[in-house]
Amino acid sequence: MLRDTLLVAGKDLRIEARARVALSQVVPFGVVALLLFAFALGPNRSVMAQGAPGLFWLAVLFCTLLSVQRSVAVESVDGTRDGLRMSGLDPAGLFLGKGLAIAVQLLVLEVILGAGVILLYGVKVQTVWLLMVACLLGTIGLSATGTLYGALSSGLRVKETLLPFLFLPVAAPVLLAGTRVWQAALVGGTPSYGTPWLHLLIVFDAVYVALGVVIFGPVLESA
Repeated sequence: MLRDTLLVAGKDLRIEARARVALSQVVPFGVVALLLFAFALGPNRSVMAQGAPGLFWLAVLFCTLLSVQRSVAVESVDGTRDGLRMSGLDPAGLFLGKGLAIAVQLLVLEVILGAGVILLYGVKVQTVWLLMVACLLGTIGLSATGTLYGALSSGLRVKETLLPFLFLPVAAPVLLAGTRVWQAALVGGTPSYGTPWLHLLIVFDAVYVALGVVIFGPVLESA
């Protein structure tokens, strides 16, 4: 399973490195979203700083949706999905590999968006490790749910509109918990304020990674 995971993740990352869709479209979209949020909040720096955690995770959520749609689109051309089904690769490895590729792209994106939040909204990070752990756990949850629901909607004609409908409500706990942990990291309070939300992220990640490992094969076959 580990070999298949690395094989699939390497394939997807090589495709993105050559196409540069994430660099030329997804990252600019996230930056533009932060700019629009800043315009909507107005010139009051204190209001912008208060809203920065939630706006960061909203931008990450929307960019995750674009990344998942891109991953689904790549598998939809030239019978690639059928080739993967008949390749003999472990379905769990397929799920983890595709999720890992999306997670790597999201982590790079979050570094850029995090710098954008600091520059645009004037926030100061007080507890760096708490922020980093929140980003890592949130990325795992978003990539796992995105991969699973992307495969679930991939065989449908309305997948472009059905995927947001399926994915966004399910990803709400990541948005909520990630925002609360970021608030704790930015205000410099005791890390214990963010600990319950980290526990929620861990549970969310464990549930959806386990669920994807178990049912990704049948989902891929039905799609």
